[in-house]
Amino acid sequence: MTGRKARNKSGSDTRGQVLAAACEVFAERGFGGATIAEICEKAGANIATVNYYFHDKESLYVEAWREAFHRGLEAYPPDGGVPAGAPPAKRLRGRITALVRRVHDRANFEFRIVQKELAHPTGLLDKVLRECIRPLRQGMADVVRELLGAEAPEVQVVLCARSIGSQCMHMLMHGRPGAGGGRGPRGGSPAAMDVEVEAIADHVVRFSLAGIRQVRRAQRRGNGGGTGTKR
Repeated sequence: MTGRKARNKSGSDTRGQVLAAACEVFAERGFGGATIAEICEKAGANIATVNYYFHDKESLYVEAWREAFHRGLEAYPPDGGVPAGAPPAKRLRGRITALVRRVHDRANFEFRIVQKELAHPTGLLDKVLRECIRPLRQGMADVVRELLGAEAPEVQVVLCARSIGSQCMHMLMHGRPGAGGGRGPRGGSPAAMDVEVEAIADHVVRFSLAGIRQVRRAQRRGNGGGTGTKR
Protein backbone atom coordinates (compact mmCIF):
# COMPACT_ATOMS: atom_id res chain seq x y z
CA MET A 1 0.00 0.00 0.00
CA THR A 2 1.47 3.37 -1.02
CA GLY A 3 1.78 6.23 1.44
CA ARG A 4 -1.10 8.13 -0.15
CA LYS A 5 -3.41 5.08 -0.14
CA ALA A 6 -2.53 4.40 3.48
CA ARG A 7 -3.37 7.96 4.45
CA ASN A 8 -6.67 7.84 2.51
CA LYS A 9 -7.66 4.58 4.18
CA SER A 10 -6.74 5.95 7.58
CA GLY A 11 -8.79 9.08 6.93
CA SER A 12 -11.76 7.04 5.77
CA ASP A 13 -11.56 4.85 8.87
CA THR A 14 -11.39 7.88 11.15
CA ARG A 15 -14.36 9.53 9.45
CA GLY A 16 -16.33 6.29 9.74
CA GLN A 17 -15.47 5.95 13.42
CA VAL A 18 -16.68 9.48 14.09
CA LEU A 19 -19.91 8.82 12.19
CA ALA A 20 -20.53 5.57 14.07
CA ALA A 21 -19.99 7.30 17.40
CA ALA A 22 -22.18 10.23 16.37
CA CYS A 23 -25.04 7.89 15.42
CA GLU A 24 -24.97 6.35 18.88
CA VAL A 25 -24.64 9.60 20.81
CA PHE A 26 -27.30 11.49 18.84
CA ALA A 27 -29.65 8.48 19.22
CA GLU A 28 -29.09 8.50 22.97
CA ARG A 29 -29.09 12.24 23.68
CA GLY A 30 -30.61 14.02 20.70
CA PHE A 31 -29.02 16.99 18.99
CA GLY A 32 -29.21 19.32 21.96
CA GLY A 33 -27.85 16.87 24.51
CA ALA A 34 -25.02 15.51 22.39
CA THR A 35 -21.59 17.12 22.47
CA ILE A 36 -18.74 16.95 20.01
CA ALA A 37 -16.44 16.15 22.91
CA GLU A 38 -18.42 13.02 23.84
CA ILE A 39 -18.60 11.90 20.21
CA CYS A 40 -14.86 12.34 19.77
CA GLU A 41 -14.10 10.50 22.99
CA LYS A 42 -16.26 7.56 21.89
CA ALA A 43 -14.64 7.58 18.45
CA GLY A 44 -11.10 7.91 19.77
CA ALA A 45 -10.65 11.05 17.69
CA ASN A 46 -9.94 14.71 18.39
CA ILE A 47 -12.24 17.65 17.81
CA ALA A 48 -10.13 18.85 14.91
CA THR A 49 -11.17 15.67 13.08
CA VAL A 50 -14.84 16.65 13.27
CA ASN A 51 -14.02 20.15 12.06
CA TYR A 52 -12.02 18.72 9.16
CA TYR A 53 -14.56 16.18 7.93
CA PHE A 54 -17.89 17.74 8.96
CA HIS A 55 -17.17 21.42 9.72
CA ASP A 56 -19.73 21.70 12.52
CA LYS A 57 -22.11 19.82 14.78
CA GLU A 58 -25.10 20.53 12.54
CA SER A 59 -23.49 18.89 9.50
CA LEU A 60 -22.34 15.95 11.59
CA TYR A 61 -25.91 15.48 12.84
CA VAL A 62 -27.27 15.28 9.29
CA GLU A 63 -24.53 12.94 8.10
CA ALA A 64 -24.93 10.73 11.16
CA TRP A 65 -28.62 10.23 10.45
CA ARG A 66 -27.88 9.56 6.78
CA GLU A 67 -25.28 6.98 7.82
CA ALA A 68 -27.71 5.30 10.22
CA PHE A 69 -30.41 5.25 7.55
CA HIS A 70 -28.20 3.59 4.95
CA ARG A 71 -26.90 1.08 7.47
CA GLY A 72 -30.52 0.18 8.20
CA LEU A 73 -31.25 -0.37 4.52
CA GLU A 74 -28.14 -2.52 4.14
CA ALA A 75 -29.25 -4.71 7.02
CA TYR A 76 -32.90 -4.78 5.93
CA PRO A 77 -33.33 -4.11 2.19
CA PRO A 78 -36.69 -2.38 1.55
CA ASP A 79 -38.01 -5.17 -0.67
CA GLY A 80 -37.42 -7.74 2.06
CA GLY A 81 -35.58 -9.93 -0.40
CA VAL A 82 -38.74 -10.60 -2.43
CA PRO A 83 -38.07 -10.62 -6.21
CA ALA A 84 -39.51 -7.79 -8.30
CA GLY A 85 -41.48 -10.28 -10.37
CA ALA A 86 -43.30 -11.80 -7.38
CA PRO A 87 -47.06 -11.23 -6.92
CA PRO A 88 -47.84 -7.86 -5.31
CA ALA A 89 -49.16 -9.44 -2.09
CA LYS A 90 -45.81 -11.17 -1.56
CA ARG A 91 -43.91 -7.97 -2.34
CA LEU A 92 -46.09 -6.12 0.16
CA ARG A 93 -45.24 -8.72 2.78
CA GLY A 94 -41.55 -8.27 2.02
CA ARG A 95 -41.71 -4.51 2.41
CA ILE A 96 -43.72 -4.66 5.62
CA THR A 97 -41.43 -7.27 7.18
CA ALA A 98 -38.33 -5.27 6.28
CA LEU A 99 -39.76 -2.06 7.76
CA VAL A 100 -40.91 -3.78 10.96
CA ARG A 101 -37.46 -5.30 11.39
CA ARG A 102 -35.75 -1.94 10.87
CA VAL A 103 -38.01 -0.27 13.41
CA HIS A 104 -37.55 -3.06 15.92
CA ASP A 105 -33.75 -3.31 15.78
CA ARG A 106 -32.26 -1.38 18.69
CA ALA A 107 -28.89 -1.39 16.92
CA ASN A 108 -30.47 0.63 14.12
CA PHE A 109 -30.12 4.23 15.27
CA GLU A 110 -32.05 6.01 12.49
CA PHE A 111 -35.44 5.81 14.23
CA ARG A 112 -34.05 6.67 17.65
CA ILE A 113 -32.49 9.82 16.21
CA VAL A 114 -35.79 10.76 14.57
CA GLN A 115 -37.62 10.16 17.86
CA LYS A 116 -35.36 12.65 19.58
CA GLU A 117 -35.78 15.07 16.68
CA LEU A 118 -39.58 14.87 16.91
CA ALA A 119 -39.44 15.51 20.65
CA HIS A 120 -37.13 18.52 20.24
CA PRO A 121 -37.27 19.68 16.60
CA THR A 122 -34.27 21.38 15.07
CA GLY A 123 -35.39 21.26 11.44
CA LEU A 124 -31.92 20.08 10.49
CA LEU A 125 -33.13 16.68 9.27
CA ASP A 126 -36.09 17.89 7.22
CA LYS A 127 -34.33 17.89 3.85
CA VAL A 128 -32.37 14.65 4.26
CA LEU A 129 -35.48 12.85 5.55
CA ARG A 130 -37.46 13.87 2.48
CA GLU A 131 -34.66 12.87 0.11
CA CYS A 132 -33.99 9.48 1.67
CA ILE A 133 -37.52 8.38 2.50
CA ARG A 134 -39.18 9.43 -0.77
CA PRO A 135 -37.99 6.37 -2.75
CA LEU A 136 -39.17 4.03 0.03
CA ARG A 137 -42.61 5.63 0.09
CA GLN A 138 -42.78 5.40 -3.67
CA GLY A 139 -41.89 1.71 -3.59
CA MET A 140 -44.66 1.00 -1.09
CA ALA A 141 -47.15 3.08 -3.09
CA ASP A 142 -46.31 1.20 -6.29
CA VAL A 143 -47.16 -2.14 -4.68
CA VAL A 144 -50.35 -0.76 -3.14
CA ARG A 145 -51.39 0.64 -6.51
CA GLU A 146 -51.10 -2.81 -8.06
CA LEU A 147 -53.25 -4.29 -5.32
CA LEU A 148 -55.90 -1.57 -5.57
CA GLY A 149 -56.08 -1.70 -9.36
CA ALA A 150 -55.14 0.70 -12.13
CA GLU A 151 -58.35 2.72 -11.70
CA ALA A 152 -57.72 3.58 -8.08
CA PRO A 153 -57.56 7.33 -7.38
CA GLU A 154 -54.04 8.38 -6.50
CA VAL A 155 -55.20 9.83 -3.19
CA GLN A 156 -56.52 6.38 -2.21
CA VAL A 157 -53.16 4.82 -3.05
CA VAL A 158 -51.36 7.35 -0.86
CA LEU A 159 -53.79 6.92 2.05
CA CYS A 160 -53.49 3.14 2.00
CA ALA A 161 -49.69 3.27 1.77
CA ARG A 162 -49.51 5.73 4.68
CA SER A 163 -51.86 3.56 6.72
CA ILE A 164 -49.55 0.58 6.25
CA GLY A 165 -46.48 2.60 7.16
CA SER A 166 -48.21 3.97 10.25
CA GLN A 167 -48.96 0.48 11.54
CA CYS A 168 -45.28 -0.42 11.29
CA MET A 169 -44.07 2.86 12.79
CA HIS A 170 -46.49 2.57 15.71
CA MET A 171 -43.93 0.19 17.21
CA LEU A 172 -41.73 3.21 17.87
CA MET A 173 -44.11 4.27 20.61
CA HIS A 174 -45.62 1.04 21.89
CA GLY A 175 -43.88 -2.06 20.63
CA ARG A 176 -40.16 -1.45 20.36
CA PRO A 177 -37.98 -2.52 23.28
CA GLY A 178 -37.06 0.52 25.36
CA ALA A 179 -38.81 3.01 23.08
CA GLY A 180 -41.20 5.72 24.17
CA GLY A 181 -42.16 4.09 27.44
CA GLY A 182 -43.55 1.00 25.71
CA ARG A 183 -42.94 -2.33 27.39
CA GLY A 184 -41.69 -4.04 24.25
CA PRO A 185 -41.97 -7.73 23.48
CA ARG A 186 -42.39 -10.05 26.43
CA GLY A 187 -39.56 -12.41 27.22
CA GLY A 188 -36.65 -10.17 26.21
CA SER A 189 -34.53 -12.87 24.56
CA PRO A 190 -33.49 -12.47 20.90
CA ALA A 191 -35.56 -15.51 19.97
CA ALA A 192 -38.66 -14.13 21.72
CA MET A 193 -38.20 -10.76 20.04
CA ASP A 194 -37.76 -12.41 16.64
CA VAL A 195 -41.05 -14.28 17.10
CA GLU A 196 -42.70 -11.02 18.15
CA VAL A 197 -41.41 -9.23 15.06
CA GLU A 198 -42.74 -11.96 12.78
CA ALA A 199 -46.11 -11.90 14.55
CA ILE A 200 -46.40 -8.11 14.18
CA ALA A 201 -45.36 -8.21 10.52
CA ASP A 202 -47.83 -10.99 9.80
CA HIS A 203 -50.65 -9.07 11.48
CA VAL A 204 -49.88 -5.87 9.56
CA VAL A 205 -49.80 -7.82 6.29
CA ARG A 206 -53.13 -9.58 6.90
CA PHE A 207 -54.81 -6.43 8.20
CA SER A 208 -53.52 -4.33 5.30
CA LEU A 209 -54.46 -6.83 2.59
CA ALA A 210 -57.95 -7.14 4.04
CA GLY A 211 -58.29 -3.37 4.09
CA ILE A 212 -57.05 -3.01 0.53
CA ARG A 213 -59.52 -5.66 -0.65
CA GLN A 214 -62.35 -3.80 1.04
CA VAL A 215 -61.30 -0.47 -0.47
CA ARG A 216 -61.09 -2.08 -3.90
CA ARG A 217 -64.58 -3.59 -3.54
CA ALA A 218 -65.94 -0.22 -2.45
CA GLN A 219 -64.36 1.43 -5.48
CA ARG A 220 -66.01 -1.09 -7.77
CA ARG A 221 -69.37 -0.35 -6.15
CA GLY A 222 -68.68 3.32 -6.69
CA ASN A 223 -69.11 4.39 -3.07
CA GLY A 224 -65.62 4.30 -1.62
CA GLY A 225 -63.14 5.59 -4.14
CA GLY A 226 -64.61 8.90 -5.05
CA THR A 227 -62.15 11.10 -3.23
CA GLY A 228 -59.49 12.71 -5.37
CA THR A 229 -58.89 12.39 -9.07
CA LYS A 230 -57.82 9.35 -10.97
CA ARG A 231 -54.33 9.17 -12.38
